[in-house]
Amino acid sequence: MELFHRETNIDFMGIRKVTGFFSILLFAVSLILLVTKGLNFALDFTGGTQLECRFSNPVSLEEVRTKLSTHGFPEAKLSFYGSTNDILIRLGAKAGENSTEANEMVGQKVVAALQDDKTKVELRRVEFVGAEVGDNLAQQGALAVIVALMATMVYIAFRFEFRFAISAAVALLHDPILILGIFSGLQLEFDLATLAAILAVIGYSLNDTIVVYDRVRENFRKVRVQSTEEILNLSINQTLSRTLMTSALTLIVVLALFFFGGASLKGFSTAFIIGIVIGTYSSIYIAGALSLMLGLKRQHLMPKPKEVDETP
Repeated sequence: MELFHRETNIDFMGIRKVTGFFSILLFAVSLILLVTKGLNFALDFTGGTQLECRFSNPVSLEEVRTKLSTHGFPEAKLSFYGSTNDILIRLGAKAGENSTEANEMVGQKVVAALQDDKTKVELRRVEFVGAEVGDNLAQQGALAVIVALMATMVYIAFRFEFRFAISAAVALLHDPILILGIFSGLQLEFDLATLAAILAVIGYSLNDTIVVYDRVRENFRKVRVQSTEEILNLSINQTLSRTLMTSALTLIVVLALFFFGGASLKGFSTAFIIGIVIGTYSSIYIAGALSLMLGLKRQHLMPKPKEVDETP
């Protein structure tokens, strides 16, 4: 199944300097935002109090959020779990709230704010997530991204060629930094689900890049008269239909999560939507162009001739 009835003939490599400058600019802006504004870490990383409340009647998140806001909890994060009678409430950490007595007092205040004559509230569980746990999660998350990139470089260098490995690693680093830059600039909440989305985007983008690289190697061996730039253009055009169809279908699923998945999946779906767009762009415009800049030649991907033992 093809998106285009005829094979496209777009000169992707001809505009590589323009797209390269655009990517460097976005990358630099993202780094500046991360340094100056930082990320809006969720309770998973910053620590705080988490409460599980069961309501006698089904309630809406907006109704609960309004009640909490009027009683001194304007930044509470809410999500359903199980049913519309059960709500998970996350409150940011404050000084002196890391004790059992403090957590119980917070729980009583929340129940008093939500309970009325028509609706009874049962506080099922209260727990405090310390900032030390959040720091540990942040460090492990960063380590997971680094390990994923290093493993990717080793795999591609073994499977294809080291110039492809470096190009793919730079393209994959480009994607999460831009996602983090957008989250920093808009101050969107960054939680563990968002981190999972970034790791998924790395794998998703890598899959597209590997498809392009495999076609490049195949075309180098089949087409002997074209230059490296022409081979890269040919390979990207041949895989363009597959790349765009895969991205579009995945985007439809993630958009469904964004609109109907609830607040708990908002960060995950937002990061994935951004990642699909950026990952598709980097697979088409960055990965191949970088390998060309690093001096990729036909002989680098040609099979090595077998040595023949001429000894009688």
